[in-house]
Amino acid sequence: MPNTKNSILQKISFSGIKRKDIQLFIKREDLIHPEISGNKYRKLKYNLLQAQSENKKILLTFGGAFSNHISAVAYAGKLNGFKTIGVIRGDELGVDLEKTLVSNPTLRFANECGMTFKFVSRTDYRNKAFQEFIEQLKDEFDNFYLIPEGGTNDLAVKGCEEILSKETESFDVICVAVGTGGTISGLINTAKLHQQVLGFPALKGDFLNVEIDKYVNQTENWNLISEYHFGGYAKTSEELITFINQFKKETSIPLDPVYTGKMLFGLVDLINRDYFTDHTKILVIHTGGLQGIEGMNTILKRRNSLIIE
Repeated sequence: MPNTKNSILQKISFSGIKRKDIQLFIKREDLIHPEISGNKYRKLKYNLLQAQSENKKILLTFGGAFSNHISAVAYAGKLNGFKTIGVIRGDELGVDLEKTLVSNPTLRFANECGMTFKFVSRTDYRNKAFQEFIEQLKDEFDNFYLIPEGGTNDLAVKGCEEILSKETESFDVICVAVGTGGTISGLINTAKLHQQVLGFPALKGDFLNVEIDKYVNQTENWNLISEYHFGGYAKTSEELITFINQFKKETSIPLDPVYTGKMLFGLVDLINRDYFTDHTKILVIHTGGLQGIEGMNTILKRRNSLIIE
């Protein structure tokens, strides 16, 4: 993977925004790599360099059945000569792997990239951060380089600190979707004194403040907006899907329903509710995650629900 990567800024004009005195731009991190897009590229950059410096041949990580992180690690491993192991939540998925791969585009892609899967029960998956569980995995898979679920660690935050640059200094507010907290931590650490960072969690719960505090060097320049998770991780609604489809129709920018779609929905709602003062200049970070659309549409079709176009 290249050592440096930048992404374009795109001005947004969207009919759903009623306030005309707000400037809105989106930083297209989703375009920096076709398979390792957005924050996954940033999070993996220094982790891959570290794995190479330690002469590790295997990358092991964790994720759910439709995980953007699993997909990205599988491809990054293939690209950089690593064997990859994915510890996947849900042991039922391993009962008939061929059937799972037919119905799951994320795991199918990872498999095609050469990733080996270990399917574990949801109970065992909760032990992913405990040393005893890690030691059991080392006994099974040899001396691997461990990348946490979602990719967040100190090296991931270092990579995400490279998202902002000189061309983003003129913005007043920076908005980003939040999963494990690594991306927003990098933004907080590199935001200028006049900039406020707003995170939109995709999960329910108050644990993220504690997680982010581990990595940041500032406390006053950020806030989490927790009202737009739509029921929790990977939960959607027809209102959200309608918004995503309309946004793409007007701007030609695709949004995923787990992270960036919810964040943009929430941001537009805040703008229309006069959350921001006149003439605020807002930058949205598009963190990618678009590979998950196909899997989400598979689920939505089973429910006879509206799908993402």
